[in-house]
Amino acid sequence: MAGLLIRSFDSADETRPFPDGTGRLDLLETPGGPVGRAVFEPGWRWSEHIKPLAGTASCQEAHTGYVVSGRIKIVMDGGESAEAGPGDFLQIPPGHDAWVLGEEPCVAVDWTGYGNYAKPSSA
Repeated sequence: MAGLLIRSFDSADETRPFPDGTGRLDLLETPGGPVGRAVFEPGWRWSEHIKPLAGTASCQEAHTGYVVSGRIKIVMDGGESAEAGPGDFLQIPPGHDAWVLGEEPCVAVDWTGYGNYAKPSSA
């Protein structure tokens, strides 16, 4: 087991800006795997801004995380949908779209799905 670890997302190991100034992903590499903080700006939508990088029809990452601030809508490929806001825990399987609701950035922390998120596809 690793010792005590305290890191700041403000000093991330990697920052991946989203296209068109729609936000960014701050990524920390930890002994337990990557942990990310995403800042999704108003107007951000996965199918518009990340889909070209991912090269898939919908987001194929599984997410386990927590919404710090703002609101987001998630729509699964099969039609199920939900909204999440501050204080909400998220567990989202692969196969979804998502977008920011309202005029406040949505900030979310994810410890399972951001390692490869918003990286250009290798295809």
